[in-house]
Amino acid sequence: MVENNNPQKKGNYALPIVIMFALFFMIAFVTGYQNPLGSVIEKMSAGNPMMSQLGTLANFIAYAFMGYPAGKLLQNKGFRMTALWAVTIGFIGVAITYCSGFIVADSTAVTIYLIGAFVAGFSMCLLNTVVNPMLNSLGSTPNKGNQLVQFGGTFNSLGATLAPVIVGGLLGGAASSISSANPVFYLAMGIFAVAFIVLFFSHLPEAEDLGKPSEKVKVIKAFQYHNFTFGVLAIFCYVGLEVGMANWTYQFLEKHVDVKAMNVASSAAIAGTVCGIYWLLMLIGRFIGGLIGGKVSSRVMLTIAGIGSMAFILAGIFTEETLVSFIGFDSGELSFSFVKIPMNAIFFVLCGFFASIMWGAIFNLSVTGLGKYTAVASGMFMVMVCGGGIFPTIQSVLAGNDILNSFWLDFVLAGYILLYAVLLSRPSKHVAESPEVLVEK
Repeated sequence: MVENNNPQKKGNYALPIVIMFALFFMIAFVTGYQNPLGSVIEKMSAGNPMMSQLGTLANFIAYAFMGYPAGKLLQNKGFRMTALWAVTIGFIGVAITYCSGFIVADSTAVTIYLIGAFVAGFSMCLLNTVVNPMLNSLGSTPNKGNQLVQFGGTFNSLGATLAPVIVGGLLGGAASSISSANPVFYLAMGIFAVAFIVLFFSHLPEAEDLGKPSEKVKVIKAFQYHNFTFGVLAIFCYVGLEVGMANWTYQFLEKHVDVKAMNVASSAAIAGTVCGIYWLLMLIGRFIGGLIGGKVSSRVMLTIAGIGSMAFILAGIFTEETLVSFIGFDSGELSFSFVKIPMNAIFFVLCGFFASIMWGAIFNLSVTGLGKYTAVASGMFMVMVCGGGIFPTIQSVLAGNDILNSFWLDFVLAGYILLYAVLLSRPSKHVAESPEVLVEK
C-alpha cells in the first residue's frame, strides 16, 4: 500500500469514511429488505411460498455472475472507480424495484421487482468487494485500517437488524403492493446518490497494486489446496444457512402469529422485529468474536458455532409450538411491546449468535497456505455467496406442507460446516509443507 504521510489524512478522509460506513449499512439493508417484501410477492403470486424467496434468490444469484468480474474491476480500475460503479448500479437497482410498485398487473410487477433485486445484487457484490479494502486503505496505519473495517462490519449488522423491522412495520398485515415500502426506497436511493457525489469529488488513496496489470493467476490452481476446496463449499453452505434461518423464521412467524388474539396490527411487523433480533445477535456475536479471535483458533470457534447452530435448530424443530413472551413491534401503535410467539422461533433466532463468526472463521481456514492464490480465492468466495439465494429457495419447496420440517435443510448445512471445522479444513500434507504456508506462519 502506498504510504500517505499527510498529517491531515484523518480530516481529509473523514467524509469518505462516513460514506463507506453508510455503504456497509446499505449492503445489509438492501439485501435484508428482500425478505419482508417476499411476503408481498407471495400474496401477488396466489400464495406460492417459493415466490417469497425469489427476490432473495435474484439478489444473491447476481454474486455468481459478478463475483469474479468484481475482483477484476477492482484490480484494473481501483477503489474509486469500482465504488462509483457500485453505487450507480445500486441506485438503478433500487429505482427499478421502486417502479415495480406502480405496475397494476401483478405478474408484470413481480417481474420488474425481480429485475430490480437482480441489478441490486450486482451492486451488493461490487460493494462487498471494495468497501473492506477501501476502509483498510483509508486508515492512517494498519491497525487504524482494521479498526475502520470492524466499525464498518458493525454498521453492516445494524442494517441487517433494521431492514426487517422497518419494512415489516411499513408493510403491515394487509399489504399487497410493493409501494407500501416506498419510504425505504427513497432512503436507499438518497444514500446511493449522496455516496456517488462524495466519491466523485474525493481523492482517495489507492493500493499500489491496483489499477495496473497484474500477474495472471489461474483460480483452478487454488483447488489443489484441500482446505480451500472444501472451504468454498463451506462458504456456499454458510450463506445459505445465515439467510435461510432469517428468511424462514420470518415466514414461520408471519403465518403463526394470531394478530386478532393478541390485538396487534400486523404479523409482518412482529415477524420483522423478531428477525431483527436475529441480526442483532449476529452483531453481538461478531463483536465477541473480534475480542476473542486473537486467543481462540478459527477451528475451535467454528466447531463451537457448528454444534451450537445444530443444537438450536433441533430444538426449534422438535419443540411444541408453545407461546412465550417476546418483544414485537405494533405498526398500528408505532411502539414496541411484548407479544406471544412460538418458542420454536426463539430457538431459530438464537442461531444468529453462532452464525455470526462463521464467515471469518471459514475464510481464515480456507486461505491458510494459499500464498499468491489468496486473491483469486477471495473472488471465488464472492461467487459462492449465491448460496444465500439458492438454499432459501430450496427450503421454500420443503416448506410447502410444514415450515418447521424445512429447517432440516439448515441442520444439514450446519452439519457440513461442523464437518469442515473438525476434519475438512486441515491442509493436506503437501500443502502443509509448501513454501507459501511457511511464509504465512
